[in-house]
Amino acid sequence: MERRRPEADRAVHPDSSVLRRTVRFATGRTGSLSRSRVLGAVALVVVVGPSLTGLLVAIGARGDITVEALAYQLLVLVAALIGGAWPAVLAAVLSGLSLDYFFVAPVHRITVQQPSHLAGLVLYVVSAVLVSVVVDRSARHSRTARRAAAESALLTGIAGSVLRGDDALAALVDRTREAFGFDSVLVRQDDDVAASSGAVLGTPDATRSLPGGGVVEFRGGAVGPGERRLLAVVEQQVDAALEHRVLARAAVDAERIAATDRVRSALLAAVGHDVRRPMAAATAAIGGLRAADVTLTESDREELLATADESLRSLAALLADLLDVSRVQAGVLAVTPQTIALEDVVAPALDELALGPTDVDLDLPADLLPVRADPVLLQRVVVNLLANAQRYSPDGVRVRVAATASGTVVELRVADSGPGIPASRREDVFLPFQRLGDTDNESGLGLGLALARGFTEGMGGTIRVDDTPGGGLTVVVRLPIAGAGQEGHQ
Repeated sequence: MERRRPEADRAVHPDSSVLRRTVRFATGRTGSLSRSRVLGAVALVVVVGPSLTGLLVAIGARGDITVEALAYQLLVLVAALIGGAWPAVLAAVLSGLSLDYFFVAPVHRITVQQPSHLAGLVLYVVSAVLVSVVVDRSARHSRTARRAAAESALLTGIAGSVLRGDDALAALVDRTREAFGFDSVLVRQDDDVAASSGAVLGTPDATRSLPGGGVVEFRGGAVGPGERRLLAVVEQQVDAALEHRVLARAAVDAERIAATDRVRSALLAAVGHDVRRPMAAATAAIGGLRAADVTLTESDREELLATADESLRSLAALLADLLDVSRVQAGVLAVTPQTIALEDVVAPALDELALGPTDVDLDLPADLLPVRADPVLLQRVVVNLLANAQRYSPDGVRVRVAATASGTVVELRVADSGPGIPASRREDVFLPFQRLGDTDNESGLGLGLALARGFTEGMGGTIRVDDTPGGGLTVVVRLPIAGAGQEGHQ
C-alpha cells in the first residue's frame, strides 16, 4: 500500500504521476524534432501559404513587392521554427514561386528575367536552412535538458526515500516502477530476491543482466528507445546498490566475527583467572597434607581439608555456571513449570547462602498468590540475585527482598544499597562475563545475572533493573501468577 507523503516531502520526492509524465515527455522522441511537429509545419505551409497569397493578391499593389516578400519570409521563419529544415525549404520554394507568379511582372508567368529574382529565391532558401539549423540544435538541447531533468527527478526521488530512512535498493525499485509505469520490478542477486515492487506475476517482459552479477526483471509496460538511456542510468544505480549491500553484509559479518573473538578472549582470560585461584588453593592444600617432612596438627589438617573442599566446590560451581550459560545460549534449557509459592523458593536460597535475619530485610505477604515457574531454576535465580546484591551492599546494610502482585504477574524485587549502575549500561549487566563495578578479583566470571535472565525468560517471565530509592540497584523479576496464563515480555 502506497504511503501518503506530507506536503513538505513533495519538493524532494516528486509525485509518481508527475515523474512518469516527465520521463515520457523527455525520452519519448527518437529525433530532435517529433514527427508531429514536422507534419504540422508542412500542413501549415500547404494551408496558410495559398491563403496568404490570396490575401496579398487582394490587398497588394503591383510594382513594390516589399510587403509580399516580408510576409512570405515570415511564413518561412514560422515553418522553420515549428518543423525544422524540410518544411522551411518547402515554404521558401513555394513562396519564391508565388512571388514570381503573382507579384513580379509579367504576372501569372514563372520567369526569372532578372538576377535579383533568382538571388531572392536563393536567399529565401538559405535563410530557411539557417533558421532550421538553429531550431534543430535548440530542440536537441531542450531534449537533453528534459532528459537530465527526468534523471534528476528520478534520482532525487530515490534520494528523498533514502533520507526518510528507506532502503536504497528498495527505493530504487519503487521509483523505477512508478516512473516508467511498470506493473512490477524485481531484482535478483545470487538467485535470491534482493528487492521487488509491485505484483510479481508471470514471466518477465524484459530481463537485464547487471555487471555485478545481479538481474533486473520488468513486468508490464514497454521501454521505448528514448527511455533506454534513462533506464540504463537506473540499472547502474541498482548495480551499485547491490554492491553496497554485499559490502555492508561483509562488514557486519566481519564485525560479528571480531565481536565473537573478543568474547572468546574475555572468556579465556576470565576462566583462566577464576580456575587458577581455586586450583592453586586446592593443590597447595593437598600438597601440604601429603608432605612427609611436615608435622601437622589436627587443626592444621582440618583447615587444609576445608580449603581443598572449598576450592573444589568453587570449581564445580564454576563449571556448572558455564554449562548453564551454554544451555541458555543454545536454547536447550530444560524447564518444568509448576505452581509454587515464592517463600518455598526464597527460604532455601537464603539457607544456601547462609543469610540470616540480620543480612536480609524480607517482605513476602502471606496472601501472595503462587506463581507458575520451575522451582529449581527459580531458586538459582534468587540465589544469583541475592549473591550479587550481598556483594555490592555496604557492610551492615541489609539486602531487601520484597514481592507484590500486579495484574496477572508477581514482581519479586531484590534491592541493594551499593553504587548502582548507570542507566546507559544496565542492559550490559545481563551479558555473560560482565563484572560492572567490580574492583577485586574474587567476583567470578560475571555469569550470575546472565543466568538469572536466561532462567527467568525460559520460565516465561521477564527481568529488569531499576534504581533503589536512596541509591543502589534493584533487580525486578516478573513471573506469571499460576492459573492466569503466561505474560508476554513487557
